[in-house]
Parts: sequence; structure tokens; C-alpha cells
Amino acid sequence: MDIKKVINEFVSYAVNHKLIEDIDVIYVINTLEGILKIEEEIEYNHLNETRIIDDILDDLINYGVEKKIFEEGSINHDLVDTMLMDVVTPYPSTVVNKFFELYKKNKESATTYFYNLMVDVNYIRLNRIKKNIGFTYKSEYGDMLITINLSKPEKDPRDIAKLKLLKNNNVKYPKCLLCYENMGFVGNMNLQARNNIRIIPVTLNNDQFYMQYSPYIYYNEHCIVFKREHEDMKINDDTFRRLLDFVDFLPHYFLGSNADIPIVGGSILVHEHYQGGRFRFPLDDAKVRYEKKIGNVDVRYLNWPLDTIELVSENKNELLNIAFRIHSLWRGYKNEKINIIDKDEEGIHNTITPIARFEDGKYILKLVLRNNKTTKDYPYGLYHPSVDLHHIKKENIGLIEVMGLAILPARLKEELKILDEILKGVRPKEDIKLIPNHEDWYNELKNKKDVNINDEVGKKFVKVLECCGVFRYGTIDDVINFINLI
Repeated sequence: MDIKKVINEFVSYAVNHKLIEDIDVIYVINTLEGILKIEEEIEYNHLNETRIIDDILDDLINYGVEKKIFEEGSINHDLVDTMLMDVVTPYPSTVVNKFFELYKKNKESATTYFYNLMVDVNYIRLNRIKKNIGFTYKSEYGDMLITINLSKPEKDPRDIAKLKLLKNNNVKYPKCLLCYENMGFVGNMNLQARNNIRIIPVTLNNDQFYMQYSPYIYYNEHCIVFKREHEDMKINDDTFRRLLDFVDFLPHYFLGSNADIPIVGGSILVHEHYQGGRFRFPLDDAKVRYEKKIGNVDVRYLNWPLDTIELVSENKNELLNIAFRIHSLWRGYKNEKINIIDKDEEGIHNTITPIARFEDGKYILKLVLRNNKTTKDYPYGLYHPSVDLHHIKKENIGLIEVMGLAILPARLKEELKILDEILKGVRPKEDIKLIPNHEDWYNELKNKKDVNINDEVGKKFVKVLECCGVFRYGTIDDVINFINLI
């Protein structure tokens, strides 16, 4: 490997993507020489085209490993490549100033700049994300989006061994992956590197929040909006105010929140945050089953697997007041005849997954009713995917999947391939023993003609969502009776 050529290519990439200017070139070269312990002059010859940044970084890291500068392992790889990219990533203040300079002229151009920058500095690992498998399933509720997530790298066994040797695996700083203090953080075996993360300040309901993008985006311009203080997630009146404030700030984005309690909540309940972006989900096109008007607010019950009430109005305050009322009613709502228990000795069980948009001059707030009650017969939750669906999806059903985008585990890539080949007679049926968790499913499918494995996965995902519907043991009349309490 000619390390001088690789450094030259890295610098050319940074110039081509306008991460640095000509005057920065010698600074960047000298910085890389210091990191890689090179003591020779490197003559810069600009390249108009380069390889993808992942390949360039791989060569730089492999050189460092060969020279014993860096340690091997997937975690160390990501720590180092993030540190190298930070050399050409603009300072946080530069990014914020540029964002708001563009924002004054055009809000969409501001987010386009910010998103493209995060791709160019490899914070959003787009080349890994492209490995994900995705397809559409046409259901009675609309076109569901199915993805098999292959982008996050598996841990190297050497990394796992190192973790066991650490005296204290408890994370103390930053307190979690969403803390403000992650900006510029070099990372370690416990926490991902965040050298090249940049964030945009935004005030929501008089509280300080920041917007960043997810490094492993699940949809277009997938952003995370987190509170400055490290506080637990909670759904209350302030939540609805903040969501609508955000769509005032960026009306071409949506913003939603995971629920604030376990089982029906997100993976990070210890830090107040929301997720948004520039994307239209299947839920956004759901049809209306029941509708009434309260003042200037349209109140709609949607044809969706999870019980969803949609509020639409030009009047922000009227819409908020209805949302406050629904939230209060649902928190204390119980109907034991249809297995809805609002609270018991275990705590409060009713909560909401809210999602906000601004379209055609109107505020739209979707309130998805959730309940996390468990029983002896349903230890995972009465409104959690049933055990017979765990071979496809066992994890919590959070905000993104509530809206109709399935995020399925990477193991399914190979498992579905094996199952499909058995069903088509390409492999012997005895190979089902290689994927025992799908054996019951195979028995369901083996006598069907012309099985489309993607459609079968889509059917399972719809059942997963239907399991989470809180009125699943009742009828639409039960839902209408609840809405009429507003």
C-alpha cells in the first residue's frame, strides 16, 4: 500500500465535498502524518474523483494496524475512522452558523446542507445502510414497508474479549448516547465515537433541544431531537407542544415520540428525545373509519392495526387542547371487559405514541394509544407481539414500526433464504432443522402454492402490529365510545 497516495486521496475527497478549502490542505496532511507517524513529505496532487470514503478509511486504518499504531477489531475500527474524519469535519459553530444562514433563506436548503454534510463526513454511514434489504407488502391497511437491518456491524470476538477485561463497564460520561456531551467524544469500548457529530440547537416550548441525524438512518433524513438535560422520557402536555413547535421550525419534517414506559416504549427511556425526518410513512395514508368535529378540530379514528386517533386543524391551540384531553382520558381509561387496565400495583399502563406533521396549512397530530400491561399468560405484554410471531419480531414495537416501517433483525437474511429454498424444493426439507425457530411457520406454508416469502413476512408484520392494538379484544363501538368522551 502506498500510504502517501491514500492520504492524497483522503484530502482530495475532503476538498471535493467542500469539507475543507485549499488553504486547509497542508494542515490536514500534516495532521494525518502525525496520527500515522509518517515523517516524509507528501506532495499533494488533487484527484477530481476518489473511491468511496469507507474504502479510503479502511486503507488508512489497515496501515495504522500494520504499523501497530491502531488495534484490530470492529469497535476500534469505528473509533479510528471517526477520529480521522473529524480532521476534516467543520467545527460545530461553523455548521450551526451555516445552517441558520441557509435557514433564513429556505428551511429545506438548511436541512439538505446539514444532512449532506453528515453523509460526507461519514457520520451517517450511508454505504453500510445500503446493505439493508427492503421491500413493500400490500396489506388491507396500505403498503407496509419491510426492512431487514444489515447496516450495524457485528461485534468482533476480540472486542467482546476486551470488554470482559474492563474493570468497570458502567458508562459515566457521557451518561447515554443521546447526551449533549457526546459532541466530539472520542468513544470507547462501551460508547460509540462521536468525534464528527454535529448538532443544531432548537427551542421547543421554551426548552433547549438539539437536532442531530441518526448514524444508521432507517428512512430519509432520519433525525433525532434530544433535550439538553439528561432526563427520563415522558409523555405529557409539554410533549405535544414541543412536537408542534418543531413542525413550525421545520414544516417539511415530521416529529414523533416513542411512548414513555417499557414494552411499548423505545430503546432509550433515560433521555427525553424525539425522532423525525423527511419521509412519508404508511400510517400517513391510512383511511378514516370514524370522524367527528370538535370546534375547529377534525377528530378521526384511522383504519390502522394500532388504535390511532388523528387530530387535524389550522388552529394550533384548539388542536393542543383536544390532545391534552385525549391524553388525560386515556391515562385513566379502563375497560376490564376488553382487557384494558389503566393502572395497578405495577404502575400506569396507558400511554400514547404521538406523531406531528404540518401539511397544507394544517397541523396534524396522530395519537396512537398504547398499553403495556403484562399477565401470567402474556409475560411480554397483552399488547406485544405474540410468542408465535417472535421468530420474525420479538423486540418492542416503537415509533417507527407503529408508523408502518418494519425493522427486522439481520438474522432473517439467511434464515429466509433457507426457508424459501426448502419451500421451492431447492434444499431438502430436513434443512428446516437449521432454522428451528421457523419450523411451525414452515408447516403453515409447505402446502401452499407459489409462496412469496416477502409477502409472508409482510403478513407476519401486520399481525405483529395488530397484536399491539389496545382495542383488539373489543369492537369499533368501544373506540367510538371512548372518542365520544372527549
